[in-house]
Amino acid sequence: MKMRFARSESRLTGSVFLWLWLWLAPLLGLLLVDPAAAAPPASTWLDASGRPTASARDALQLLADAPADGLVAQDYQARELALQAAALSGASEADAPSAQAFERELAAAMQRFLHDLHRGRVDPRSLGFRIERRESEVPDFAALLQAAAAEQRLPRAAADLRPRLVQYGKLREALARYRVLAADSSLVPLPTIAPARSLKIGDAYTGAAALQRRLAALGDLPADTPPAGERYDAVLVDGVKRFQARHGLEADGTLGSTTLAAMNVPLAQRVRQLELALERLRWLPELSGQPFIGINIPMFRLWAWDPAAPAAQLIDMGVVVGRALNTQTPVLMEQMRYLVFRPYWNVPRSIVRKEVLPAIARDPDYLPRHDMEIVRGAGDTAQPAEASSSENLALLRQGVLRVRQRPGPKNSLGLVKFIFPNDANVYLHDTPATQLFGRARRDFSHGCVRVERPVALAQWVLKDQPEWTRERIEAAMAGPASLRVDLVRPLPVILFYMTAMVMPAGQSLHFAQDIYGHDARLARALAKRRGAP
Repeated sequence: MKMRFARSESRLTGSVFLWLWLWLAPLLGLLLVDPAAAAPPASTWLDASGRPTASARDALQLLADAPADGLVAQDYQARELALQAAALSGASEADAPSAQAFERELAAAMQRFLHDLHRGRVDPRSLGFRIERRESEVPDFAALLQAAAAEQRLPRAAADLRPRLVQYGKLREALARYRVLAADSSLVPLPTIAPARSLKIGDAYTGAAALQRRLAALGDLPADTPPAGERYDAVLVDGVKRFQARHGLEADGTLGSTTLAAMNVPLAQRVRQLELALERLRWLPELSGQPFIGINIPMFRLWAWDPAAPAAQLIDMGVVVGRALNTQTPVLMEQMRYLVFRPYWNVPRSIVRKEVLPAIARDPDYLPRHDMEIVRGAGDTAQPAEASSSENLALLRQGVLRVRQRPGPKNSLGLVKFIFPNDANVYLHDTPATQLFGRARRDFSHGCVRVERPVALAQWVLKDQPEWTRERIEAAMAGPASLRVDLVRPLPVILFYMTAMVMPAGQSLHFAQDIYGHDARLARALAKRRGAP
């Protein structure tokens, strides 16, 4: 009996000992193992000795180079982080709090930089622009940063986040060049001339040599152009014409106060225009691979582009946009869905109130002379009402009745309109006032966009519907009635606003006036974001 108890006690003692060993072994291991061998693995940004890794150096370089994309390096603490990295690199022993702060701040700065590089710093909707991106197009910047840093491919990841539009790369190149020009002290302001005077070929001009240097620096004259004398000669005239064409001026070669004022705009301001243009391109959703129509409002220009087609098939034409004072064309992106040949013009209530009713008061025959009529109800099937009736005119003033213009050569929409439904009720259309396309500045409309070559645009829009030949399009425009044609697939239309742009045809850099003040508003929004006064 005693022996069985002794054996049981022995087994119990062994079990307790085994349990104690299993519990204590890990603790003993921590005490006995070499501390250096037990150090945690190096982080993404610091190696085992506490010094910046190759990915950290790549990140710091990207932040320092942020101005190449029109961004501001100090928005991402580029200088402070570089100083912290230098201190960690030179320290004999890593300071844990400093190392942790560096890692935390570098990660936060890089996430912000990658976000700004891909999506921009300002939400366009906060400025009243109707441009939105699908959430599916927004990457997880934190996860992207962690993976790219771990795999030492941060520069490639940043490059992939830039807008893929060719225009973006061209503007980056132009920005680098204009920064060099802005720092060139030899490009002094040109001597002004009397406001009422302008120079023509052969006139004496003491600023001829300075003008030649500026035109050559800007690319409007060959770099090897011989120095000018003191006359406004034929070589300078040609250079001025090119400058005028690139800056939205009448390209007549006459050197007057308007052209001189444009030439004397500080080059630092041109740099700013390029920076703002890059910011706006970052707002756009992914467009590569699909055809689209783009209208640059302050440059009064339309392009229709299909990346799958030869470059020679690019459609390029002038447009008329909304008046800067009170009927501005909105910035938006929508899908064109149909066009209408020989459209009615349903005159907006604001135009009826401000223009049509006063015109009727002056001239009772105003409506019939302009192929207009008073109608009841909505749509093209609305029934006309007696225009000379005082009762109907009273109902028109109250907004119960409305005015429309019948299809035909007098119609303000011309013979075709292109519809991309939107809240602002704007669209593209033909116009009988074709003389306006001969002007350099073309903000004359009530907000819609008038196109210079409607037949060519209709051909391009209907290119996936081969039954719509040029002959059939022209016949529909001359036909007896309105005709709606739906597109087989929606077509993106972008009404955008950039005062600096590289022209798709010719690849020359153009600048425009800030006719709506959008550049000034964006600059203020960016300054507010940085906390500037």
